Amino acid sequence: MLTIKNPILPGFHGDPCVVRVGEDYYIVTSSFEWFPGAPLYHSKDLRNWRLLYNILDTRELLDLTGVRPSFGVWAPDLSYCEAERRFYLLYSNVHCRNKWLFDVDNYLIWTDDIESGEWSRPLYINSSGFDPSLFHDDDGRKWVVNKDRDFRPRNVDRRTIILQELDIKTGTLLGAPKSISHGATERRFVEGPHLYKRDGMYYLMTAEGGTGYGHCVALLRSKNIGGPYEPSPYGPVITSNNDVFSGTETVPFMMMERYNPEAELQKAGHGSLVETQAGEWYVVHLCGRPVMRQQRCILGRETAIQRVEWTGDGWLRMPEGNLARLSTPAPAIPEHPFPPESPLCDFDGPAIPKQFYTPRNEIAEDWASVSRRKGHLSLRGRESLTSNYYPSLLARKLTAFHTETTVRMEFAPELYHHIAGLACYYDMCNHHIAFKSHDEELGGAILSIASFINGELTDSGVAVPVGAEAPVWLRAHIRDAELQFLYSLDGERFLPLGGALDLSPLSDEESPLGSFTGTFIGMFAQDSDRKQKWADFDWFRYEILE
Repeated sequence: MLTIKNPILPGFHGDPCVVRVGEDYYIVTSSFEWFPGAPLYHSKDLRNWRLLYNILDTRELLDLTGVRPSFGVWAPDLSYCEAERRFYLLYSNVHCRNKWLFDVDNYLIWTDDIESGEWSRPLYINSSGFDPSLFHDDDGRKWVVNKDRDFRPRNVDRRTIILQELDIKTGTLLGAPKSISHGATERRFVEGPHLYKRDGMYYLMTAEGGTGYGHCVALLRSKNIGGPYEPSPYGPVITSNNDVFSGTETVPFMMMERYNPEAELQKAGHGSLVETQAGEWYVVHLCGRPVMRQQRCILGRETAIQRVEWTGDGWLRMPEGNLARLSTPAPAIPEHPFPPESPLCDFDGPAIPKQFYTPRNEIAEDWASVSRRKGHLSLRGRESLTSNYYPSLLARKLTAFHTETTVRMEFAPELYHHIAGLACYYDMCNHHIAFKSHDEELGGAILSIASFINGELTDSGVAVPVGAEAPVWLRAHIRDAELQFLYSLDGERFLPLGGALDLSPLSDEESPLGSFTGTFIGMFAQDSDRKQKWADFDWFRYEILE
């Protein structure tokens, strides 16, 4: 039997939402502070996926100025209205969150041709909470559900899922929001709602237990869209931990103690349901794969898929039990692989490749250019990687536990303010860098490494003299939680640049400001003197070694 190997989207791909139109499947995932936002993936068999493009690719669609790590785009919802032949994307842009208060704007955009990448201007919907989704009922009415983030202390454990009708012609919500569920379990942290309809019943799929080790996919149903909704008698549809516990949103959601060594995938939750053209049912969901002993998910929250079935009494269950698995039976539809992605980016094309992202910035020619020097990516040094505003970093997601990344760079630093090189980056608080800079005491250019972990800078003491104008090759070799930087002056012979570094702090579990993203690896430049110094990268090669 052909199976699907999990995760189907490895690396930072949390909060997936899936939709099928004909023989085509699409998944969109959270992107948080990374620009462009809302990556869109396409498949024809639920097994093989390719990145089509990133939907939120302009400042008009997504303004991330100054957002903190793990803020920004949360749980975008992709839906399709058959009557209109139109796709809709409903997404959150989170500006502020803390124990009590929460600031978020939710927007709706649409397109009649999802392959084109042309979407409407954003329509503001509401700000009452996050994880909004849009349900198209068979009577033509549209409904928005989202988590209501009640900031009053007395209601911290009674935060709810709310429902409102949307008048799509005027773009306004009708009437007062109606509370339809506090969740299907006692795990609390109810969020991620999606509505479905089957055999005249409305089904509400939720994420509960926090997006950590107590996470789950839960299900409720009702005869009426406004409720009341009854929870499934079978408990969570998918989880990594079947402990019965009563959570509270006053404590951290990560719940490290809920790690279950019997589960093949951890943190399973936040599901989205799809039916194949062959009549089979699947749930895509987020998951984590921690490296042990550290119990750190350096790849972040990933996307997996599980086959589910309807019971005789009308509930969803996994046939083999509800613990998330590393493989699931493939659907009875033809396999459709895509050409493999080349490990080499040579920057010979007219645009920056779609797999590269930057925190908070719109990618623009004035700082990230493939036309300034033909066949190169040129980065203008701006702020440091600890900045909340304008660092010059272009990076791709780390998608495997054993990788090797190499760049060829030309950079002529004149001051210690001039720095450029290769970064392993989780967020502004946690990252490792290998770089070329200038050291006036040593009288010229050097190669070195540095670490910024939990807000503290570590000076490695490494200083390898190199020619100011000479090209250098930098390499990052990653195996599980160990990172080794290397360098070469001829592109053939690579030598260690300092000792091995611990990659485990670059994780959801450890970063003091993050929680929801994953490790990136990429190229950066910094000029804290005048923001004028350019670094040129001839190519970038990312190889999976496992």
